[in-house]
Amino acid sequence: MTLAKHALPQMTLSPARRYHCAAARSRVQLSALMALRSRVFRRGLGDDADRFDRICRHITVQTSDERVIAGCRVLIITRAEDVAGSYAAQFYDLSRLASFPAPLLEVGRVCVDPCFRGDPDILRLLWAALVGLVTRTGARMLIGCASFDGARPGAHDTSLAWLARNHAAPDRWRPAALAGGTISLRACSRDPMSDPRAGLPPLLRGYLAMGGWVGDHAVVDDDLDTLHVFTGLEIDQIPAARLRSLRALLAGSAA
Repeated sequence: MTLAKHALPQMTLSPARRYHCAAARSRVQLSALMALRSRVFRRGLGDDADRFDRICRHITVQTSDERVIAGCRVLIITRAEDVAGSYAAQFYDLSRLASFPAPLLEVGRVCVDPCFRGDPDILRLLWAALVGLVTRTGARMLIGCASFDGARPGAHDTSLAWLARNHAAPDRWRPAALAGGTISLRACSRDPMSDPRAGLPPLLRGYLAMGGWVGDHAVVDDDLDTLHVFTGLEIDQIPAARLRSLRALLAGSAA
């Protein structure tokens, strides 16, 4: 796995300047992020660290008093053939992506403090930070796993069926099934009385709004009690207005 080092400037969200976003550069910041991950992904009952943390960049969103309220990790894959060493490759056969003609960014462990989940500015900052890394690395695709809370069979069928019909991955990049416990999205049935978009995770909504797509199956993750789908977002598919907005936030908020 080839890992590139790229600086991420600190960003402060204007005009309220409530939050700032930057790479975790100290043990204190990283420890606070890991504690948040434990609360979000493991209900505070266990350590969420794994072997990928040491090769990833860690991004935090903090309040003006330095409280870490959100974050994510990013694996910079400078050679597409190294995608087999990514976190998602444990669950999906990503061999088709090995021919992708540019670097990729794998975004994972996106988490927001439950007290702040209603504030869209937090995810805006994270998206702006990712756009900054795209610019610095030359990456042309974001990849990752978008998780639904709860691994109960059938609990997310309406949303999964809607994803299969409206946001299917292009054949040339679509992951093949690898892990046990997979669920075909096309086999899921939709409840006509419910809104399929209501059950989508906020992060996945962001991917889809910018032209993202999902694989054709979901994977049951009993460890985190989630059901996740592989998600891809080709940078060239992001609407120009949205990309300009994020770049403007990045350019206008560097500290």
